[in-house]
Amino acid sequence: MKLKPISCAVAFFSSVFLAFGLYHVHSMSGVTEGGVLGATLLLEHWLHISPAVSGFIMNALCYLAGWRLLGRAFIGYSAVSAVGFSLAYKIFEQFPPLWPRLADMPLAASVLGAVFVGVGAGLCVRVGGATGGDDALAMCLSHVTGWDIQWVYLLSDFAVLALSVSYIPLGRIGWSVLTVVLSGQIIGLIQKINLSGGKIRQTDNNS
Repeated sequence: MKLKPISCAVAFFSSVFLAFGLYHVHSMSGVTEGGVLGATLLLEHWLHISPAVSGFIMNALCYLAGWRLLGRAFIGYSAVSAVGFSLAYKIFEQFPPLWPRLADMPLAASVLGAVFVGVGAGLCVRVGGATGGDDALAMCLSHVTGWDIQWVYLLSDFAVLALSVSYIPLGRIGWSVLTVVLSGQIIGLIQKINLSGGKIRQTDNNS
């Protein structure tokens, strides 16, 4: 397995960007995410477990379950991403939030949060990794159930959002749905941007 230094750097700093948004926007505004990201916020609220810890553990379990399908290079870049996210979030939570009044501006929080998640996750996926274990988990479930992977993503996101109703008012869950939809579109857009003039290469599961 050979990892490209520039791709490792992109995977690391895209996760730092994502951690910044998750702490300063999502965790302070009452607008959450689906998948592993949303689950980390759920655990932070009810069990007071830092996303720096829960995110690393859940991502590691997802990667372990799916490494046979995703390939060694994917796991390598994703490991770099996981370390970047956990280290960055641990540092960010030592300081007060930059925008404490975002809780009173759910639309702004939804859009801004989607930008941080979409760009952060999108860039990491672009270089062949993932900022979270959602990709590994979705591929495993798709393989076992035979469902199209986009439906697995959608169902996992909405499952976490449904659980999040336990601490987030139903009205704000609607803003969370908006964030999930927008961030997914941003990720898809980043994957379609052709920087080299050739076809975008998909992750090689045998690498």
